[in-house]
Amino acid sequence: QRGKLYSVAAVLSLRELHNGPSHLGLTRSLVFADLSAEELAQVVRYLRAELGVPLVEASRALPSDNCICWVEVQPPGKAEALRFLDGAGAWPAREALAVLHLGAQAEPNVTEYVVGPLPAPTYHRDVTVRKYGAGLPYHRRPALAAEYKQVAEFLRSQVFPTAPSFMRQVMEYNETNLAFVTTAPRGFQSGDRTTWFVLFQNVSGFFLHPVGLEVLVDHSSLDVSRWAVSSVFYNGQYYRDMAQLEGAYVQGRLGVEKVKKVPWDGDFSSMKPRAAPAARFPVQHEPQGPRYSVRNNHVAFQGWSFAFGMSASRGPRLFDVRHRGERIAYEISVQEALSVYGSNSPGGMSTRYMDGSFGIGRFSSPLVRGVDCPYSAAYVDMPYLAASHVSRMAKNTLCIFEHNLGSPLRRHYSDLQSFYYGGLVNSALVVRSITALGNYDYVWDFIFYQNGAIEAKVQATGYMSSSFLHGDGLRYGNRVGEHTLGTVHTHSINYKVDLDVGGVKNTLVAHDVAFEMARAPWSPEQHVERPRLTKQVLDTEDQAAFRHQSKMPRCIYFAANGKNKWGHQRGYRIQLVSFAGEHMPETSPMERAISWARYKLAVTKRKEEEPTSSSIYNQNDPWTPTVAFADFIDNETIANEDLVAWITTGFLHIPHAEDLPNTVTVGNSVGFLLRPYNYYDLDPSIYSPDGVFFTSEQDFTSCDVNSVACLPKRAACPPNLPPFTYDGFQNMSRF
Repeated sequence: QRGKLYSVAAVLSLRELHNGPSHLGLTRSLVFADLSAEELAQVVRYLRAELGVPLVEASRALPSDNCICWVEVQPPGKAEALRFLDGAGAWPAREALAVLHLGAQAEPNVTEYVVGPLPAPTYHRDVTVRKYGAGLPYHRRPALAAEYKQVAEFLRSQVFPTAPSFMRQVMEYNETNLAFVTTAPRGFQSGDRTTWFVLFQNVSGFFLHPVGLEVLVDHSSLDVSRWAVSSVFYNGQYYRDMAQLEGAYVQGRLGVEKVKKVPWDGDFSSMKPRAAPAARFPVQHEPQGPRYSVRNNHVAFQGWSFAFGMSASRGPRLFDVRHRGERIAYEISVQEALSVYGSNSPGGMSTRYMDGSFGIGRFSSPLVRGVDCPYSAAYVDMPYLAASHVSRMAKNTLCIFEHNLGSPLRRHYSDLQSFYYGGLVNSALVVRSITALGNYDYVWDFIFYQNGAIEAKVQATGYMSSSFLHGDGLRYGNRVGEHTLGTVHTHSINYKVDLDVGGVKNTLVAHDVAFEMARAPWSPEQHVERPRLTKQVLDTEDQAAFRHQSKMPRCIYFAANGKNKWGHQRGYRIQLVSFAGEHMPETSPMERAISWARYKLAVTKRKEEEPTSSSIYNQNDPWTPTVAFADFIDNETIANEDLVAWITTGFLHIPHAEDLPNTVTVGNSVGFLLRPYNYYDLDPSIYSPDGVFFTSEQDFTSCDVNSVACLPKRAACPPNLPPFTYDGFQNMSRF
């Protein structure tokens, strides 16, 4: 039974979802639930019947066709949701957000529709202009898999044949031995759709095996037959096209750097273990079963409760986060992940990946038991619909588990005056998903501690991105292979944190410490330097926007109107853990598209018209950004208002030999904590049933005195683990 409990996905049926909050004891968290497979099918069926334009299956769509990019839940507005959650309002209408690429129109465009009410849609509203202030030009659309397949076919059938000798003799090209990686953004100005495609040997871990060839493809035309090569780069030299490169090669004017052919396993890039299995690693055991519950999208654990979900573009998100029954946050969500690369090759030097455009949630990868998460964790399947008319069930895309961190949350051993020991194991609940976006893997964690603290953490792993080593390449990274340059880059991650501390209205307060000189009262001729508390209310958005290199007070918290027992405003503190690299100069014409990354912390007045810090459309037109976060900060008053904290955390990555075969998570972990600050009258973990206390006069081997003494007996039975399964290779395609 236990194995079945953990292998069954928390998937809703339409009847459960739409019969209201009291049906079968379902919680109100369902108002935030992701769309079920049935609902996704209903939305597609409605759009195909009622939109009035032909829709082509996205996997087969040409740029000149209409197709569905993706569909996901449209959460209700906050005011409406709070009325419902707090028992003062009706169940909000269940709606979907559909993103469509409309290439077959007189003026091709991207349009966003809200479709509802579910489960039987009767209306669709074009919300594009309301959300963005204008229509969305077609060139801003995210690139779908079909477009990359069309580029691959263009290279194979039209481009490479124009350099037959070079491709055969230098690249040993056989139509299957080369893989390409896209770069982005795609050009230098609005309207461009010209992309450098970097060629690699098509082997395991191909990201580490560049061959020195990069091709700039102009695929801006909606007519694929009009696509063209704008430039070619090989081994440090630029050519007009492949034909000019071929001419230089045939005439002996080409500096050839032939790359050794790598076996299919990738050689040094292979992740296959170099050691045989030995004694097994430790496995976490729950002696009396799980102490948390997962029902549909609702989780409860040791006083915590919250709803979870997955945005196709932005990734994991939480709603209605409560501790001991009180709402701490309305929303905590990933917003964007940015990587800015340096190189002396064109593809590398022009790459600024904005991963939301590709789909942080869409590319959540199936989790492997015992490696990605503890073996006995609860695993959740999630349906999604992207670039298709048919939804897919993403297996094991999210895991939930209680984690004993192997250290005390708090403790004290007293050998003065009285003799006792008191402590509490640091056992926390973890909600995890892992995104595999091309070469990089991001491990997303939300961690809930028994003292009322929440941690959001991201760990980076996967393969580094590399360039072909030539010329002054070592100015841009380290050599990690015969022809491989591990290119320097920065990672920046942005989160939205909509805290509601003691209610919706909060004020931002900063505390810090400064030294002051004072006379010693008992010896007036002497002075002492003593630290004192400094306090400041940050009244405006400009005061609450802290750029990366600026000094920020070390204790910043959202303060409630109410006070605790000791007369202090109840609050939650924001504590950053970040090693961010330099932000792109603001003089760059594309910087406004990533202007959220200017700030390690920015607190703004919450607005429904400012739901996200970035946009999926910024990647392909950063020069005219659809969403420019810098515009959110306009010096509005933020005292006693509904506030949102936008938090940016990140790190600099200078790839090195130990990143082979791929990057480890150790040292590549950043995030932030939300910690109670005078919110309670004392540490709430004192009420945890896990607490241990005994004195020198007690029998600490007795279960009645010390619960840990019972552990050998309670944990005597081995865990009943479910069989190992993995569905990560279903419905896969190569191109």
